Amino acid sequence: MKLNERSLAFYATCDSPADNSGFLYKRGERHTAYHRRWFVLKGNMLFYFEERDSREPVGVIVLEGCNVELCDSAEGFAFAIRFGGTKSRTYVLAAESQAAMESWVKSLSRASFDYMRLVVRELEKQLQEMGGGLAGGCGGSREPPGPWKPKPSGLEQSRERLPALPAILPKENGCAVWNNVLGAARLPESSGCGGHGEEGTPRPPPLPPRRRVGNGEAASAGPAVAQSPSTFCRLHQQYGREVARLRQDWQQRQRGPRL
Repeated sequence: MKLNERSLAFYATCDSPADNSGFLYKRGERHTAYHRRWFVLKGNMLFYFEERDSREPVGVIVLEGCNVELCDSAEGFAFAIRFGGTKSRTYVLAAESQAAMESWVKSLSRASFDYMRLVVRELEKQLQEMGGGLAGGCGGSREPPGPWKPKPSGLEQSRERLPALPAILPKENGCAVWNNVLGAARLPESSGCGGHGEEGTPRPPPLPPRRRVGNGEAASAGPAVAQSPSTFCRLHQQYGREVARLRQDWQQRQRGPRL
């Protein structure tokens, strides 16, 4: 695999975040002496510098097809990066503490694309199992869920239970009668007095006849009503006495003739 040195040097020293960085002791390939180097891990590439402030890396290790494992060495906290193949090189590194060694071994083991591929496959498998469990809990339906609809509130549910009102309300004596519209929803009242209909509900008293007013009376009464505020009181008393008389007559007829 060919690598561009300038591109690698720029990538190693750019401001992109590193997965891990710190000082490690690296054993030489020909000489077994350890040299202290500054290591920077970015993706699947492990760069090492002579010093922390060096502008270019001394070398790079591509972490593909390798295993990271602990090893026995004269230096404490040592671990090795081994590649497959007879002529492949083994890199032996040593950390300054147990915690640093564990951190580097963990991060180096997860740096390769092979590891990421395994993680993605495992997550896809878990996602498929979760999707199958949800479908089985809903009766095994494989159909995609429909659009979400909000649940109706209590006010909307109460409105749905109310009977529909007609477009034009019935009128008696020129006034809309609401009781006739909702009469079907009322419960029958039980009463011991007479005057019941066929279904056992009491009949209401007859309404007073509508009084017709002539054109002359309406013309003469119009200005009086507009000018005198006591006209309503007089009309109320007059019609009230008439209604009371009719109600009394109705009650006497319901009681029947006196013996």
